[in-house]
Amino acid sequence: MQIGEVAARTELSLRSIRQYEDSGLVVPSASSQGGFPLYTDADVDRLLVIRRMKPLGFTLDETRELLTAMDRLGADRLGTDEELTPEERSALVARVRRYEQAAGERVAELRAQLARAEEFADSLRSRLGAGVSG
Repeated sequence: MQIGEVAARTELSLRSIRQYEDSGLVVPSASSQGGFPLYTDADVDRLLVIRRMKPLGFTLDETRELLTAMDRLGADRLGTDEELTPEERSALVARVRRYEQAAGERVAELRAQLARAEEFADSLRSRLGAGVSG
């Protein structure tokens, strides 16, 4: 699929997709006869991982590290890469697990921030409802 369809499916801007390409986080799987990049469902899935990490405050380097670990584990599972030693597999799984835990912690922080923001909005509504003008 072309970049416009990918942008629609991932809810990312064309600029963001190109930025992720430039930083090496995603590489289009093919190109059209005219030289335009073409993306697969796997490329879209990769962009969705990136999109989900961004609001949690993960850096591009952290995103790259996670994607690399996931790629290596996926290639090993499919038998398309050098087979991982048990130690390598364990280290990669531990790395992915650390990101899962960090994501959970960041989600909890965001929920707490949202609760405080909702309390604030509710307090303003209450004040306005009580006739406080301003």
